[in-house]
Amino acid sequence: MRYPEGGGLTAERRAFREKIRLRAGERFAAGEKTAVIAKDLRVSVRSVERWRRAWREGGMEALRSAGPANSPTVTDAQFTVLEEELGKGPSAHGFDDERWTLARVQTVIRRRWRLSLSVATVWRLLKRHGWSWQAPARRALERDEHAVEPVEEGGVAEGKSLAAAHGAWIVFEDESGFSMTPPRARTWGRRGHTPVIRVRGRSRRRTSVAALCCYKPGVESRLIHRPRNHLLLKGARKSFSWQDYRDLLVRAHIQLSGPIVVVWDNLNTHLAAGLKRYEAEHDWLTTVRLPPYAPDLNPVEAVWSLVRRAMANTAFDTPDDLDRVLRRELRRIQLRPHLIDGCLTATGLTLAPPTPPRKPQ
Repeated sequence: MRYPEGGGLTAERRAFREKIRLRAGERFAAGEKTAVIAKDLRVSVRSVERWRRAWREGGMEALRSAGPANSPTVTDAQFTVLEEELGKGPSAHGFDDERWTLARVQTVIRRRWRLSLSVATVWRLLKRHGWSWQAPARRALERDEHAVEPVEEGGVAEGKSLAAAHGAWIVFEDESGFSMTPPRARTWGRRGHTPVIRVRGRSRRRTSVAALCCYKPGVESRLIHRPRNHLLLKGARKSFSWQDYRDLLVRAHIQLSGPIVVVWDNLNTHLAAGLKRYEAEHDWLTTVRLPPYAPDLNPVEAVWSLVRRAMANTAFDTPDDLDRVLRRELRRIQLRPHLIDGCLTATGLTLAPPTPPRKPQ
């Protein structure tokens, strides 16, 4: 029996180790002591003792390399069982959402068969058996399956000049709605069999969130938000009123302890007469309009992207569960100012006001 080698060694490394063992075998035959051999070859005494046992049992041939050891793998029969486990969904295995990632599949294999596979090996395993990375389809829980048969910056530059002149915060505002139907993200599934997430098809409540990304040179960026629940009843308001926006801006003024320049879109509620009148009565508030059809200039859009990415493929049981996840993800961004700064960087905007053109001499 030849001496086994680790599967991660290169051919040169295996040849070098074999040379060391054969040199030790020659000294075994000469009757030299283990400690002396270990000191001369610069290896541990335990390794020399192990080699000596192998030499006694099989001679010099037992010290030769047997090549790389076989790496752990999943057999076809085991993969059949693995497919059944993956078909139960990530939630059945203790994960928060319905998204299969390579790391999660790696965890399932380790729990089921105590095999430690690398992420690259898991990727090759899934590819070999016809799995691919794809976006799942959504389907209502109430569905009866048996009954179904087959820029230009525009006004933003003006806002930065005003903020620089008055030492104010530049505050970008946007709002977004969230429902019980979660956004979709790609997950692993067998090719030709689109993964399905079981979601609530109906809910009598919708959650809207208005958020402010607040920036000021030399000061840590801030995220301020206000959620609002709307009942989907006839005649009920399904969005923020101008009073809600006024209260949010007052809250931002108190928290930031300074004047603010609000940059937002041309939503009709933003243009309400009551909001304009309130702005005229308070010198700490200035509003600037974003250019039409330019959501890419608003860093709050990137905040919504981060929130939806974290909520992707999550099946919410109740509206309260949706609100809890929303608060958690927004709080996570609040505690990481570098994420808020990254949202501004994604827009291509800077906090420095534009440099006025120099007059000709």
